[in-house]
Amino acid sequence: MGTNSGFVKNLYTRILGEVSKVIVGKERELRLLIASIIAGGHAILEGEPGLAKTTIAKAIASSLNLEFRRIQFTPDLLPSDILGTVVYDVRSGVFKFRKGPIFANLVLADEINRGSPRTQSAFLEAMQEGRVTVEGVSYDLPRPFIVIATMNPIELEGVFPLPEAQLDRFMVSIRLTYPSREELADIILREEVIESWPIKPIAGAEDLVEARKALAGVAISRPVLDYILDIVDATHKHPMVLYGASPRAALMLARLSRALAAIEGRSYVIPDDVKEAARAVLRHRLVLKPEAEMEDSRARDRIVEEVLRTTPTPSPPARE
Repeated sequence: MGTNSGFVKNLYTRILGEVSKVIVGKERELRLLIASIIAGGHAILEGEPGLAKTTIAKAIASSLNLEFRRIQFTPDLLPSDILGTVVYDVRSGVFKFRKGPIFANLVLADEINRGSPRTQSAFLEAMQEGRVTVEGVSYDLPRPFIVIATMNPIELEGVFPLPEAQLDRFMVSIRLTYPSREELADIILREEVIESWPIKPIAGAEDLVEARKALAGVAISRPVLDYILDIVDATHKHPMVLYGASPRAALMLARLSRALAAIEGRSYVIPDDVKEAARAVLRHRLVLKPEAEMEDSRARDRIVEEVLRTTPTPSPPARE
């Protein structure tokens, strides 16, 4: 085990330990979300109301001692409500920029698909470039900068689907499901503990930056790289897909695979890392043909599984 991968594994374990104080179950979802944050990606959390999407985001921010802001999207929300605005300062007699809530380390874009396309687009530059432009002047956002967006799949009225260009900027899309009967009982019994918010900061923004640098040392062998390329290529050839995964999707798939390897303490990627990453990286990026889109909301997940099942898997590298 390399020193760098050991650092990432330790950071992941500590974050998960803190978040698990207020989140019951959801091990797979938390693993993917924390790995994507370590990898420097933005995330979509999709699920019905009451599945702790806000609590998860807040818990991760608290454990890393990050500045956290929540933006509740509504149809009347304006870009200036997010980015900030230029106001006249009577005392100094000059115009000054008043920063909006996007100036934070971790921004929760709650029900992002309720915002108008114009308001949604306010996030594009921020997510890609790490800065915003207001009145022709650019302002750098804090480092690190992470967007976690939530979407409610059962809401159809008053929503504006995110355009493909914006969806492509999210590294992962993670679907949250209802807790099991036993997990729900545990949530009820632990309600007072959860409400007391026992999360303690176990690291800082600098640790997250250091972990991201460490991922560069996680090796992807040529056979595993070819496997990533084969998966992306297969999405373009699937009969029910109109537009397959983009070049950015390939980059995100490689980056998240490195993070998943590192949180296991490995300094190299194996095919299982790629498969786990692909399920979260590809599901929101595929543009399906109309007949597939009308089938049901899980069509993309099924297509991703078909791609993984039919793409030949290389042998894992023989390393310790």
